[in-house]
Order: sequence, then structure tokens, then C-alpha cells
Amino acid sequence: MLPSSSSGALTALLYTQAKEFFGIYDPALGWFTQVNPAGVRLLGYPSEEIFLADPDHSLRSPPWTPDQWAALCEQARREGHQAVEAEIRRHTGEAFSAYLELTYFQDGERPFFLIHITKQNRLQQAERELAHSVRRFEAVFTNATIGIIVCNRTGDIVSANELAGQQFGYPSAELLGQRIEVLVPDAAGRHHQQLRESFNAHPQVRGMGQHRVLRGQRRDGTDFPVEVSLSYFHLDEELYVVAYVLDITAKKDAELELVAQHRRVARLNADLEQKVADRTHALMVTLEQLEKRGQELTQALAAEQELGEMKSRFVSMASHEFRTPLTGVLTSAELIADYAQGPLRDKQLKHVDRIRSSVKQLNDILEEFLSVGRIEEGRVEATPATLDMQTLLGETVVDVQGLLKTGQRIESAGECAGLIRLDASLLRKILVNLLSNAIKYSGEGSVIHVLAACQDRQLTLRVADQGVGISPEDQEHLFERFFRARNVSTVPGTGLGLYIIAKYLELMGGTIALHSALNVGTTVTITIPYENHSAD
Repeated sequence: MLPSSSSGALTALLYTQAKEFFGIYDPALGWFTQVNPAGVRLLGYPSEEIFLADPDHSLRSPPWTPDQWAALCEQARREGHQAVEAEIRRHTGEAFSAYLELTYFQDGERPFFLIHITKQNRLQQAERELAHSVRRFEAVFTNATIGIIVCNRTGDIVSANELAGQQFGYPSAELLGQRIEVLVPDAAGRHHQQLRESFNAHPQVRGMGQHRVLRGQRRDGTDFPVEVSLSYFHLDEELYVVAYVLDITAKKDAELELVAQHRRVARLNADLEQKVADRTHALMVTLEQLEKRGQELTQALAAEQELGEMKSRFVSMASHEFRTPLTGVLTSAELIADYAQGPLRDKQLKHVDRIRSSVKQLNDILEEFLSVGRIEEGRVEATPATLDMQTLLGETVVDVQGLLKTGQRIESAGECAGLIRLDASLLRKILVNLLSNAIKYSGEGSVIHVLAACQDRQLTLRVADQGVGISPEDQEHLFERFFRARNVSTVPGTGLGLYIIAKYLELMGGTIALHSALNVGTTVTITIPYENHSAD
């Protein structure tokens, strides 16, 4: 072994005297720190100093991107060595084909690369291209997803890929020298010799599916369906035939399954057609019955509509007719009150008050019936007009004071500043109805809260009482005509109030929500969109 001083001198000598490019590349600097004289001449630089000072830190034409060069250096660092072919650019601009090798080493803890560039002559390039071509062919042949078998003119197997061996159950090396008839014994009725001579005389490419399906025979004697296509090539004036073998077992199984499925579908179609015929007949019978029933229902509907119209006309007529005698009763009661005197005056006035109360109750009932009739006949429409909600709320609360029981009181709050546009008549009727219900179904000494709020062009009316409440079962039917909760059956009423309110809200585009608990109270919340007054 040479002493270390001799080793360093020998290395320097070889580096200096080498006839090919050698240079030390510093990845931290991103360029070379030194290069040998042959390298300077190869790249066409006047001197090493000019090469090292060149601001263009790329050897290739076109140049590597930073990511490409970093990836190449990283691979050389991991593996210790890396080689690539590239077009190397001289300082004068022209390019030449070269073979570039990177070898990783460290000086202390700093990483470096020894870069060796060899200019390729035409022979070297051709040999390298040939080697690459051979490797590509071997890779394609070995890794093909189809069996490939090469035979000579006499039908002897000279080459086979691994998949072909797997298909027929042989190690691929064991297939070499075998006759092709061993693998496909029944091909073309065993006239192999004649077919081979015909093909050798006039070779041509034959695709798969052009001939009948063949049966391949495995080493263990079992057979399987195959499709075979043929091609050929000449090598040193010798003809070689290439057979591409495809195992179509799965395809055949699928075809058999498809045939079975078609048969099942045919049976199902026949059954379905029979069922359709039966169902069609049953449907025709049903349609005839439905048509007959429809005619009966049409007649019944017409009769029902006529009955409804008669009922509405009767209710309207009766309501109007009842008002005349009720007016007379009320007038007579007033006269009795005026003429009451003597020791029985107080009792007489007490009975007059009962007459007045009863007449008012009858008038309210008649008004509800008339309202329902007008609504169902479509004679009620919402007519928006400018109103002051604060004023309407105060006036309505005053109007119902006479209905309050002993100790009852109404606490009202208004949060509506300015004027809004709504139908004042319908709104007043809704509010009166809600307050009347709250008074009627609340006990003496209770408090009824009413709130009116205007925000985001939406009026919210909320009436809360401390009354008997409504059960969840009854709440589902509250807005139906003539429905009354079971716990208030002894309290006078028609069951039309909430129905009328809901209909009025439909006309005004509003909604109603109700929350109630038995023996706690009921809160009704109404929401109605409105338009601002034009002055706003």
C-alpha cells in the first residue's frame, strides 16, 4: 500500500492527467470548486478560473430545472453513485452527447460530488442505444400480461416468457425445445404440419378471434380455452413465429353465465308478461269500478255543494232575521229599565242586565256565523290602509273592558313606532277575539298580557293568559270549525273564533302559533307582514 503522501500525489496526478472531465461539485455553493484541465478544454473555457466564475451554473442544453438537478443529486447521495445521458453545452454554445456520472463523498462533514463527463462517439452511443433497446425488449417480453411463445420454422419453442409458463404449468426454461403441439394438441384438427408449411410459405399476422377457440393443455393434462394470435419476424434470414396466448377461461365462464342469465331473463319476461296481462285485466275492472264510483262521488259532491250553499244561505238569512227580534228585545229591555220604579226597581234592573247580556251573546254568535259565511263565500278581502298600531291596541283594550271578570285586568305593551299599512278592521277583530277568549277562559283575579311589536316589517301580536289551558290532543284540532276543547265544554262558545282568526290571517299573509299547558295558561302569537307608511 502506498504511503498517504504518495496516495495524495497519485490522486492529484490522475485527476490532472485524466483525458476526460473531472470536477468537484459543491451542492452548498451550487457550482464547481475545481475542474481538471481536460474538463476545461471539453467545455470550451479559456481557463479554469473563467469556468468557475461562469454565472450560468448549468451544464445541459436545455438546462436542468433546479428541481431536476436537486432530485438527481439526492438520488446520487442516497445510492452513492448516479449516471445519466445528457446533451452537454459547451461555453461556445454548441452541444454534444455525453455520459454524466455523479459520485457522492464527504470532506469532513461537508457533502461533495465528483462529476465525471464522458463524451460519447457514435459507436458508443449506438452500443448504448442497442443495450437500452435490448433491456426494453426484455422488460416488455418478461413482464407482458399475455403469454408469448417464439417458435422456429419447425415449430420448436426457442423462447417463452414467464406468463406463458404459468399458463401451461411449466417453468419457462422447460418449455424451450418443446414442440408447440405439446401445448395445443388439438389445434386445427391435428394438421399441424400442413398449417405450419402453409404459414411458413406465406407468413402473415393473424389477430385473435379470427379462428375458432383452441384448447390449451397444461403440464398436468388439464385443458383450458385459449385465443392465439400470430406474428413473425426474420433474423439472419431465419423465420420465427411469435404466438400470443390469452387464457379466456374467465371470458368463457362469463359467456356461459350470460347465456344462463339470458335464459333466466327470458323466463322472467314471460312470467312478467303474464302478470302484466293479469294485472291489466284487473286494472281495467278496477278502472270501470272507479269510473262508476267517480260518477257517484261527483253526484254526491254536487249534492254536498248544493247543501253547503243552502246551509250558508240559511245561516246568513237566519242570522239577519234573528237580529230584528233581538233588536226589539233589546229596545224593550231598555224601555223597561227606563220605566222601572218602586221597591222592585233593583230586581227589575238586574233582570234587564241579564237580557242585555244574553242579547249581546246572541249577537256575537250571529256575527261569528255571518263571518264564517262571508269567508267561505269569498266575500271577505284584506284591504290595507295606514294605521297607528299603538292607538288600535289601546282602543281595543278599552273596548273589551266590559267583558272582564271580577279582579281581572289587561296589561298591554306596544313597541310599534310610526304608522304601518294593514287592514285595521280585520286586525281589530283578531285582537278582540283573542282577548275575549283569554278573558272567557281565565279565572277571576287573573292577569292577561298583550304585546304588539313591529320589527323588520313584521307585526307580532302576543296574548298570554293564566287560564285553564288546552291539552296537546285538543291543540291539534283547535283551528277546525265548531271544535271546542273538552275541558271548556261548560263555557258558552261556538268553536268558531280561532277558525275565523286563521282565515283572516290567510287573507293577510300571516301565521299563528299557540303554546298551552293545562291549568297554567295559553299564549297565542300572531305574525303578520306589513308595509311601511309612505311617509317613512
